[in-house]
Amino acid sequence: MATTATLTPPRTRGARFRRGSQPYLYLVPAFAVMALIVFYPLVYQVWMSFHEFGLKNFRTVNPVPAEFIGLENYIRVATSKLQIPNFEFVRLVLFNLVWAFSNVVIHVILGVVIAVVLNTQGLKFKRFWRSLYIIPVVIPSIIIAAVWRNMFDPDSGAINLGLQALGGLFGIPPDHPAFHLNWIRQANDPIPFIPLPLAFFAMLTANTWLGWPLNSVVATGALQSIPGDLYEAAEMDGANWWQKFRNVTLVYLRPAMLPYAIYGFVITFNLFFLPYFMTGGEPFGRTEILVTQAYRLAVDRQLLGVAAAFAVYLFFLLLVVTLITNRLAQATKSYAE
Repeated sequence: MATTATLTPPRTRGARFRRGSQPYLYLVPAFAVMALIVFYPLVYQVWMSFHEFGLKNFRTVNPVPAEFIGLENYIRVATSKLQIPNFEFVRLVLFNLVWAFSNVVIHVILGVVIAVVLNTQGLKFKRFWRSLYIIPVVIPSIIIAAVWRNMFDPDSGAINLGLQALGGLFGIPPDHPAFHLNWIRQANDPIPFIPLPLAFFAMLTANTWLGWPLNSVVATGALQSIPGDLYEAAEMDGANWWQKFRNVTLVYLRPAMLPYAIYGFVITFNLFFLPYFMTGGEPFGRTEILVTQAYRLAVDRQLLGVAAAFAVYLFFLLLVVTLITNRLAQATKSYAE
């Protein structure tokens, strides 16, 4: 009995091209939107950074052509040759790095500790305590900055009033200078060997209240994914609580917490509203960070070319810090590697 086989004719080169390119066609709308709202502004900003650029160059009627000046904007920023009071680029970068690192360290440690405590077996009202995590996140940023600024008021702020009440328990009169601290504008550093103003610690307190809850949410999710058999096996091997925490809990927390710590660093590095609305850069611009200074260059002083160069510096600084942190911490590795 003879059988016949139906042979499928080979596809032509055009048919293979159409089939291979079809998935990419679905990405065209997304790439078009990204090109319009992300890539074009980035390229235009880099172009601006090489020109003497201001509002006059934006005019639609009789626009003034932008003058090409090469790397002059970058040199002026790096050498602090700007006619701006208290502007020191190196000090600004160092302060920004200290600000971001100190916040991330406190947020991660506090978030993990609170998540571990609330993950304790038998703890009552767990869901209620965990529901409090979201409160700082849902409050608008401008309200947070305004409330904390008022809390640090030297005369009627809640912080100084609380210190007065605490001092009263020890017989210290309420008119003591330690209870009337000018948290935002005090020029003298509270710790002589640490060149950080008192306003820095006020901002750090406010951002700690704001930042630890989401770290606790991430840590809670990672803790609940740890198999209970690992703790039982460690206990059978005679491990104490610290050994179980170090060899089991921390190992399984790393894949979740380290990437989020890097994300938190980037967010804190560019945290605009606290330095701008809470301290206003006081005292004498010492709590300005790079993003607020770039905003002031563009909006207040209308030095758009300089602000564009400033933003390019900011981009590469964040890129380098993120790559180094990811390399040292091995944040993209899983616990199995």
